[in-house]
Amino acid sequence: MAGLGDLRHNFLTGTVEELVKWARKNSVWPNTFGLACCAIEMMATGAANYDISRFGMEVFRASPRQADLMIVAGRVSQKMAPVLRQVYDQMMEPKWVISMGVCASSGGMFNNYAIVQGVDQIVPVDVYAPGCPPNPETLLHSILTLHAKIQSGEITRRREATGRGAGIEVAEVLPTGGDAREAPVPVGTPS
Repeated sequence: MAGLGDLRHNFLTGTVEELVKWARKNSVWPNTFGLACCAIEMMATGAANYDISRFGMEVFRASPRQADLMIVAGRVSQKMAPVLRQVYDQMMEPKWVISMGVCASSGGMFNNYAIVQGVDQIVPVDVYAPGCPPNPETLLHSILTLHAKIQSGEITRRREATGRGAGIEVAEVLPTGGDAREAPVPVGTPS
């Protein structure tokens, strides 16, 4: 008798797989990470004129444990990078990231030591929304692009962040009951 590993792709398993991808696509719950002016455009996307609730994204979640999409809107400072990584790590699997705006995608006009030059150095990014700031239509297009990727099964495997800050560690409390100390954060030195 053959095990489940020997089961070939057939009508039943193909249909279940398509059903799961359809359900994931239509129930993406965003966790906002608005850091600058792009956050205003992200809020406008949830308002009545654009209404992302028609895509199954009724409410922006305040808790990362209830969300599976992180929209990073705005510039990420070196001090905010460990927080962003911690929120990403607390999100449930499968999880996706949209980098909204040129500052989140590449550092934008802030080419200095204080701003992370691309959020893909901290978390793996699935879709980039270009613009400064991108308008709500651009964010809606990015969401629909993400939906298409989820439906096609193109992003079923998790990628890792590629930059110098990929191995960020967050603060931990000592088990001996001492005071809280922060571990060194290897976000990277400026180039």
